[in-house]
Amino acid sequence: MKILLLGKNGQVGWELQRALAPIGHVVALDRQGADLARPDALADTVRTLRPDVVVNAAGYTAVDKAESEPELAHAVNAAAPAALAKAAAAVGAWLVHYSTDYVFDGSGSAPRDESATTGPLSVYGRTKLEGEQAVAASGAKHLIFRTSWVYAARGGNFARTMLRLAAERDSLRVVADQIGAPTGAELIADVTAHAIRAVQARAELAGLYHLAAAGETSWHGYARHVIAWARGHGQAIRVAPDAIQAIPTSDYPSPAARPLNSRLATGKLREAFGLQLPPWQAGVERMLGELLG
Repeated sequence: MKILLLGKNGQVGWELQRALAPIGHVVALDRQGADLARPDALADTVRTLRPDVVVNAAGYTAVDKAESEPELAHAVNAAAPAALAKAAAAVGAWLVHYSTDYVFDGSGSAPRDESATTGPLSVYGRTKLEGEQAVAASGAKHLIFRTSWVYAARGGNFARTMLRLAAERDSLRVVADQIGAPTGAELIADVTAHAIRAVQARAELAGLYHLAAAGETSWHGYARHVIAWARGHGQAIRVAPDAIQAIPTSDYPSPAARPLNSRLATGKLREAFGLQLPPWQAGVERMLGELLG
C-alpha cells in the first residue's frame, strides 16, 4: 500500500510518519513538496504518484491570524481538500482528512456527535467546515476525523507555555469556561493507522468520526494538572496549583471567537473500529515526561 502523507513536519504529521510506516510505503511531503496554498499542484501530485491512500495532515491552523487572512485560510483549509478529494477519487485512492471542534458554535454542555448541527464562530472554523463538506461531497472514499485541543511534545503547545510561565511568575490566570479534551498527536496518528487498515477490508466504515481523548477539562484544569505533575516530578515551578486563577473567556479577548463547549462524542469511532480511547491525563503525562526528561 502506497500512502501519500501531506504536512509531514506538523505535530500530527510527524507522528503519522511513525504510525503509518508499518502499514505501507509512506511518501511524506512537507510544504515545499506539497503546498496547500496551490490546490491545482496538489491534485497533480496525487495524479502523478497514484497512491492508495492520501493522508492530509496539513492545514491553516493559526486561528486568530485567519481572521485577517481569510483567503489564504480558505485556500488551505477548503480549496485544497476539495482538490485532493477530486484527485483521490480519480485515481481510486482513500483520502484521510482532519477537521476540528471549531466547526461547532460551542453552545450547551453536552458532547456533540457527528450528526450535530454545525455553526462555526470563526474564519478558521468556517474554512475547516467547508473543507470537510467538500471531501464528503467529492465521491472519494474518505475518512474525516474531527478532533480537539491537539498537542504534541514536538513544537509549541499549551503545556510548554504553562511550564515556562509557571517558572517565571508567582501566579497565572487561565480560562476556565472552555471545556474539551486535550488530544495527543500520537493518539490521532495511531487511530488513523488502525482505521486505514480497517477500511481496506470494510469500505463501509468510510465517513466522519469524532476523535478525542476520553474525559474533559477546562484550560484552567489542564494547566493545574500540568503544573501539579511537574512540581511532583521535581521541576522548579514557582506557581502553586492553587495560585492559578480561573477566569472567563471574556477576560482574555482574541480576534477569533472560541467555542466554549468543545466536547466531542466518540462513541461512533469506538464502536466502528473497536477502540478504547485513553483518558486525556494519560497522554498529557506521557508528553510531559518527554518534555521534561
